[in-house]
Amino acid sequence: MYARRRRGYFLMMGVCLALFVLAWTVVRIWSVPAAVGMCVVAMVIPPVAAIVANRRGPEDRWWDDPRGPGPRR
Repeated sequence: MYARRRRGYFLMMGVCLALFVLAWTVVRIWSVPAAVGMCVVAMVIPPVAAIVANRRGPEDRWWDDPRGPGPRR
C-alpha cells in the first residue's frame, strides 16, 4: 500500500513540474494566459499529492489504533 501511495505522489509531483516547465518554456510563446492557467493548475496539485501520500489505508496501523500495540512493520 505504501508503494502505491508513494508512486501516486511522485507521479502527481512530476506532472506538476512538467506543467510548470512546459508553461514557461513552450506555451508562453503562443499564449501567456494559457501558460498562467497551466501554472494555476500546477499550483493545486501539491496539496492534493500530499493528501494522497498521507491517506490512511484500510490495513494501516496508526498511533491511535484502539486495538493496542501490534507487530511493527
